[in-house]
Amino acid sequence: MAKDEAGARMKRKDYEKHLEKLQIELCQLQDFVRENRLRVIVLFEGRDAAGKGGTIKAITEKVSPRVFRVVALPAPSDREKTQIFFQRYMQQFPAGGEIVIFDRSWYNRAGVEHVMGFCTPAEHERFLTLCPQMEKYVIDGGIILVKIWLEVGMDEQERRFRARIDDPVRQWKLSPMDLESYRRWYDYSRARDLMLKRTSTKHAPWYVIRSDDKRRARLNCIAHILRAIPHKRIKKDKVRLPPRSDKGRYNDQAGLRGMKFVAERY
Repeated sequence: MAKDEAGARMKRKDYEKHLEKLQIELCQLQDFVRENRLRVIVLFEGRDAAGKGGTIKAITEKVSPRVFRVVALPAPSDREKTQIFFQRYMQQFPAGGEIVIFDRSWYNRAGVEHVMGFCTPAEHERFLTLCPQMEKYVIDGGIILVKIWLEVGMDEQERRFRARIDDPVRQWKLSPMDLESYRRWYDYSRARDLMLKRTSTKHAPWYVIRSDDKRRARLNCIAHILRAIPHKRIKKDKVRLPPRSDKGRYNDQAGLRGMKFVAERY
């Protein structure tokens, strides 16, 4: 994919042209996954404001939520805190014909939980030791696992945070936890590096995508997912609308008379 200029951000027109082609192939992937009853997990990790939400939206906006299911779990409940760590995530794993996208995942333990002190050093070490084994078990069970880390730079993260502060429709994206993660940039860098070193394996490697340019990152991410999940186009019969039957003709607008209609303000 050619760049507009060296280091320049991609123009919207070019982005939308490439995105449309990739989204068509995502629909073809969807058909293949559904027909072959594949089970797929795509998980996204990265710092706050790395672009996970926007990338996931670009992936899912043209496909069926019955095939592409997004999971963004809240903080664990008191009950979930008593379960084994992976339990609440495994409850969300795909059945045949599903692609589950985790917007953050069990890797919370290697990131925010570790940096913010929500788990003990022993729990953190246990996670790093057992996670590759758990993922091997999942993959050996027939699930395709794709792990993506979106890497945003320090200056770009600050720019995005400031943009959220000034934008009333994006202020909800900022939480006290986001601000604390912003403050602890280098702690998160060390946690990231340790996580990648300990959990990027031959059977479940991490793939890093630079995301300072959101548009390029989304396109590169979708292209990677399409390469990572073997598929081919499913031949389908051309859809033709059948003629409407005149049998039992009915004035379907008459029954709406007297109903309350929403005012047409636009």
